[in-house]
Amino acid sequence: MLFLGYDVGSSSVKATLMEGEKGKVLSASAWPEEEMPIDAPKPGWAEQDPVMWWNNLVTVTHRLLEKSVVEPEQIRAIGISYQMHGLVLIDKKRNVLRPSIIWCDSRAVETGRIAFETIGKEKCLDHLLNSPGNFTASKLAWVKTNEPEIYEKTWKFLLPGDYIAMKMTGEISTTITGLSEGVFWDFKENDVSSLITDYFGFDLNLFPDIIPVFGEQGILSEEAARELGLSPGTPVTYRAGDQPNNAFSLNVLNPGEIAATAGTSGVIYGVSDQKKYDPLSRVNTFVHVNHQPPENRYGVLLCINGTGILNAWLRKNVSGTMSYPDMNNEAAAIPVGAEGLVVLPFGNGAERILNNRNPGALFSGLEFTVHSRAHMIRAAQEGIAFAFRYGLEIMKETGIKPEVIRAGHANMFLSPVFAEAVANSTHTRIELFDTDGSQGAALAAGLGSGYYHSPEECFRSLEMVRTVEPQPLLTEQYEKAYNKWNETLMKMVNPNSP
Repeated sequence: MLFLGYDVGSSSVKATLMEGEKGKVLSASAWPEEEMPIDAPKPGWAEQDPVMWWNNLVTVTHRLLEKSVVEPEQIRAIGISYQMHGLVLIDKKRNVLRPSIIWCDSRAVETGRIAFETIGKEKCLDHLLNSPGNFTASKLAWVKTNEPEIYEKTWKFLLPGDYIAMKMTGEISTTITGLSEGVFWDFKENDVSSLITDYFGFDLNLFPDIIPVFGEQGILSEEAARELGLSPGTPVTYRAGDQPNNAFSLNVLNPGEIAATAGTSGVIYGVSDQKKYDPLSRVNTFVHVNHQPPENRYGVLLCINGTGILNAWLRKNVSGTMSYPDMNNEAAAIPVGAEGLVVLPFGNGAERILNNRNPGALFSGLEFTVHSRAHMIRAAQEGIAFAFRYGLEIMKETGIKPEVIRAGHANMFLSPVFAEAVANSTHTRIELFDTDGSQGAALAAGLGSGYYHSPEECFRSLEMVRTVEPQPLLTEQYEKAYNKWNETLMKMVNPNSP
């Protein structure tokens, strides 16, 4: 029995074909080979064309099938993972009305801030567990105010994964998990938030139908199957945002378990059975994929926008033709602390852990006679790890206190320097597994189709690649480097402080 999983990110679309019985990867592919472009019509904006996501998904599917020897009819079900917090607007003919305002776009920060204060901070946190912030609801409100002609044409708003599912099946739907990540969900009333709809003036007809995360969500239409080279009638049986899905792929489903990822953005995602929140909404609480009251499961999400995108920026603009492994090797030759060079990685939109400030990135302490390209790469990777540490201190206030962090052996966790910096600066063991988001989506499709009867069955073949343990001598060195990094950050965000 075969299952197909997609991970539709802002950098690429990944696809994996899994064999169900043994839980093994038969074929995997990603497209495009270089990162997908992110358009910035104005500073702080970030947009992508949803049609580009679909076209890349079509391409990666054909590449995947070319690399395998299976027949499309053997694929029992499809799962979708997608970049969170994006906004897609469609008209009644299901045409996209404007480019998607994606997760790292900052234009709606002020919209969300005013809503938070006007509705009332305590009321927002009590019902939404979050500030409206820069999430999908605020982005939709921004369009309503600033592009009324687009808003008037809008039939439905969708999250990125909803759009992909629509293209596959023709069905218009979303999930509670998705609505919570857009800050449309009232945790107290267990329904679409009237606080949000009333304040922003959203018509409930704009909302797609709500369906479960697991279970049949539609079947491949004749048209989609023809485009993809798949079999019509194949069911889509799972849909979730990339971070809850990443947690699922690592078997992080129970209270106290922690997952991390370091792709374009960096995330630490902890599972709780308590409706807790950060009063400043610097980390955010959403509905996890296996939330089934009375067994409540919430995901507390720490996001750092400027993670892999910083590494990619260095590769493109500083390292020339170097590969990422070569960059990692150069960084490893530099001592902890990069001989005084500090990098703040905040150059990819408003950062929630900084109260939705968008300060930009910073290289501090650069000395031309001391520092080289290798120092810049090392300091950047350490700076990202230190941002994780800074955010974890906030997460601990919500009851998330990790003893172990699980991550896929992918993206920046392929760098020994980065993994070492995270383990030693957070004083936490890192467990790296041979999995990724598209594999998780494929296994989840198996669970949603009923082939697997429990998550435990899904993860019988999940393999740990290696662990990274904090080491006392290195922990001491990283603590000194972190303190210098934190001092630099405080000066940046509080320039008038003594």
